[in-house]
Amino acid sequence: MIWQDVVFLVGSVFSIVFLAPTLKDQTARVPLGTSLPSAGLGFVYGASFYTMGMTFSATGSVVTGALWAAIAALRSPELAALLPDFRHRSETASD
Repeated sequence: MIWQDVVFLVGSVFSIVFLAPTLKDQTARVPLGTSLPSAGLGFVYGASFYTMGMTFSATGSVVTGALWAAIAALRSPELAALLPDFRHRSETASD
């Protein structure tokens, strides 16, 4: 393992720690214009790190991308307007 792998992993862990409360907060609203590009970048970075043999960085980036994708699906005001019934059922089921 190279030291850069650990540095990028630490950055991903910080992202995950600070994004998790947004996913838990049912009143949070994050626009798709923020969450979808961030999710895409997480997945692209993960694939890039994987091809360079930086497995820890790749894993951290993919998890960060997945967290952003979940935020896009559950916390975007645009999707809330399109799918109000789905959102209501999924949030009450987790209570």
